[in-house]
Amino acid sequence: MKKVLESQVKIRFHDCDPFNHLNNSRYLDYIFAAREDQVLEHYDFDIYRIAREHHRGWVVAQSQIAYLAPAFLNETVTIQTQLLSFTEQRLLMEAVMWNADKTVPKAVLWATFAHINLATQRSHPHSAELTELFSQVVNPLPEPLPFEARAAAIKLQKLITA
Repeated sequence: MKKVLESQVKIRFHDCDPFNHLNNSRYLDYIFAAREDQVLEHYDFDIYRIAREHHRGWVVAQSQIAYLAPAFLNETVTIQTQLLSFTEQRLLMEAVMWNADKTVPKAVLWATFAHINLATQRSHPHSAELTELFSQVVNPLPEPLPFEARAAAIKLQKLITA
């Protein structure tokens, strides 16, 4: 199974500030939408089906983002995502937004998702089936790094990947 997923999207007018830069908050929207589409396409992982059928879901518990270069109006960007780690109740996802040919990093995001029971709104352990999927697709960094060091490495295009 692929561990680093990738897709492209065009930056739209309504998502930009008056300087034709992608608005800071919209980076998150583009990245989360890309990840959702990527995992559905590559892993047949439908978060809405899981919510409907199992009453489970994920909420963002923490996010860290570094804006490395502006994304511009009408620019096509490449968004790469991967699962860096998981626990019984959490996921840590990394996303990197690049220009179209992946020569200029635009942003890096680490987002921690908490798995919850939608009825109780409380943390809930991942099922054995989910744990098996995560075990197959997890792509940890070869050495633990704090977010700031990872963002700096990506900015310098010295990617550290497994």
